[in-house]
Amino acid sequence: MALHPRLPLHIAAAVLATFTTLSATAQSSGNHDSSAGKQTANVLRIGYQKSGLLAVLKAQGSLDDRLKPLGYSIKWFEFPAGPQLLEALNANSIDFGYTGAPPAVFAQAGGVRFVYVGAEPAGRHAEAILVRSDSTLRNVADLKGKRVALQKGSSANYLLLETLKKAGLRYEDVQPVYLAPADARAAFESGTVDAWVIWDPYYASAQQALKARALADYSELDAPYNFYEATRDFAQQHADVVGAILAQLRRAGAWVNAHPVETAALIAPKVGLDQKLVETWVRRYPYGTTAVTDEIVRSQQVVADAFYGARLIPQKITVNDNVWQSPVVGAALAAR
Repeated sequence: MALHPRLPLHIAAAVLATFTTLSATAQSSGNHDSSAGKQTANVLRIGYQKSGLLAVLKAQGSLDDRLKPLGYSIKWFEFPAGPQLLEALNANSIDFGYTGAPPAVFAQAGGVRFVYVGAEPAGRHAEAILVRSDSTLRNVADLKGKRVALQKGSSANYLLLETLKKAGLRYEDVQPVYLAPADARAAFESGTVDAWVIWDPYYASAQQALKARALADYSELDAPYNFYEATRDFAQQHADVVGAILAQLRRAGAWVNAHPVETAALIAPKVGLDQKLVETWVRRYPYGTTAVTDEIVRSQQVVADAFYGARLIPQKITVNDNVWQSPVVGAALAAR
């Protein structure tokens, strides 16, 4: 992989390190052993996070029912964030997953093997830059020189980059402290960092338990899409399965949008979170599964170019190189 000639070696190494050895953090809801990394006939391995429609499908059991006629059973693997999920996809430990926009950009820049197969609109209020309730920081400009915790290569990374830009600051004007969500929360609670950039459900949890205050979210920014990803081989060889998954996600999304209270009651015990907390973040996502359109590709290219311009990825990428489209998926999503 050719690195940008102006990029410091420590940054290039950091980007590559983001996508190595992370898949070990995945937690399978089935039998979690070495067999998870092997391609097993008629077993679909799905990576999910606590938030998102995949967690709803898992709780409902609706995708299992949808895929049985196609000869598939499902093994579910939970991940704390998108970068870890995409590394597992690269390692062929899972076949399908869901992340925000930035993890896919960092993954493509790092040579991770995946394709975009579907998308969801982003929630403008589903992640934020948080400070403690007693913090003297009142706006994004006050972050200059401060220590900010976030998961590198996550959706939080883009929110920080763009809010700093809007406030007239550069990324170098703050001190990023790259931590996974659980470690970032501990640092935030202890006062080791001044702010924390995080998404739901961690965001809702911090509001509820820590009375954290939001400095900014995507309210005044163009929020990027969220994405469903798969290995290229799986998508090309099993377009019918990808189409069935996306069609079930669209159906589930319509139900969740209309029934947030029932959704929270369904998934709260499954993800081990308080029902009211789950309802808070469920209401902040406007679900609507779609194929990856040209408009969505252009939006994702803006995200990629922003990270390259800030020298946070080692090379300029073309998002469309990793886009997979199929008439089978289009037909499945169009069916009612």
